[in-house]
Amino acid sequence: MKVIPVHMPKYPECWQSCGSCASGDVFILELLVKVGDMVARDDNILSLETGKVALDIPTPRAGRVASIHVTEGDPVDEGALLITLEAD
Repeated sequence: MKVIPVHMPKYPECWQSCGSCASGDVFILELLVKVGDMVARDDNILSLETGKVALDIPTPRAGRVASIHVTEGDPVDEGALLITLEAD
């Protein structure tokens, strides 16, 4: 069994250039998975809220959700550990 950490991806480049969409903190709006769920590559695992936009974050790999490291309402930065998957 392989353990796969899933981190917050790099924010879109436009967020740095104009700052309008992501002015202020970025928060976890909704968790879309729970421990034990099976996910396919590109399944959405959570939604973010930036104050102006909501954005779904997909998983880069398939596997079973082994642990969740964030909760709804948490602020999240680029690179933050979101979930851990187990895969064969």
